[in-house]
Amino acid sequence: MAVAAQVVWPEAILVGSETENLVGRCLTGDADAFRELYRNHRPHVARLVQRILGPDSEVEDVIQEAFIQIHRSLPSFQGSSLLSTWIHRVAVNVALQHIRRRKRQRAGPVTMVAEPPEPSSGDPAPEEDVLWRDRMRKLYAALDTLSPKKRAVFVLHEIEGMSAEDIAKTMHAPLITVRTRLFYARKALYALLAADPSFHELVGGGGG
Repeated sequence: MAVAAQVVWPEAILVGSETENLVGRCLTGDADAFRELYRNHRPHVARLVQRILGPDSEVEDVIQEAFIQIHRSLPSFQGSSLLSTWIHRVAVNVALQHIRRRKRQRAGPVTMVAEPPEPSSGDPAPEEDVLWRDRMRKLYAALDTLSPKKRAVFVLHEIEGMSAEDIAKTMHAPLITVRTRLFYARKALYALLAADPSFHELVGGGGG
């Protein structure tokens, strides 16, 4: 049920000794080093947060909160994964925390007050853009019925275009857990969206 063109995530912004050097400089309190890390990773973190949250007036606040947490947590980075994977993991966790707070604060589906995430490829024609935005609003309204972790797995796989293996690394979860969450997320969303004509081409094939 892919709803956006697949996004190829970079394996790493920096590799090997460059990563170690940048992280080491950040840990010494080098503000310029953290600004470099921020510049390198902000576009990917911003897109990731926006797509997990969907239309939400606090997207920018969550992006900033993610980088505050990244700064605080850098001492725990052991180099056992790519720095980019570790940063995405922190960002996903911050986004999930925000969704949990949002669910506690509001009863029922969230009021959509911001624009849906943009299409990932090209500039659509005006009619296509209207249809895209309408479909995204409906999709995110349906996603609000899922648990935060199922929602994140679905968005990362079906919208962000990540493989189950990469999602497992990003979320620091067993691969079987990721696949199970994706299966049940798809099943729930198919049931909610199947009656909507705008989703027929997406859900008609089932949950494969």
